[in-house]
Amino acid sequence: MDAASGTVRSSGMVWAGRILSGLIVVALSALNAMGLLHKAESLKHFVAYGYPESAFVPISIVFFVCIVVYAIPRTAIFGAILFTGYFGGAVATHVRAGEPYFFPIVVAVLVWLGIFLRDARLRALVPLR
Repeated sequence: MDAASGTVRSSGMVWAGRILSGLIVVALSALNAMGLLHKAESLKHFVAYGYPESAFVPISIVFFVCIVVYAIPRTAIFGAILFTGYFGGAVATHVRAGEPYFFPIVVAVLVWLGIFLRDARLRALVPLR
């Protein structure tokens, strides 16, 4: 039993959330790093979506900040909120381009699922019945 929220705390659930969140941090960090390492190729796609070249680095920095804030346990929920906005923009971009837009939605759901599994306070706030 978790004293802070009065909910049952499963060690397996918490570890599943930690592992899921860790995989998300690693995967998104690699995605951001690859985008920056292969900037010419990434920039070509970025501009094709209608964004100016000058926005590439600032958006990559915002993405990195979201990853870092999400990776820190004390700020993870705020990081998930930031990711929700970031991936909302990604969904809008793909919709506007007429492309499949389910991938950013799935990643955003996984971001929240990782926190939901590891944080009893969030489970108490958003109970699944």
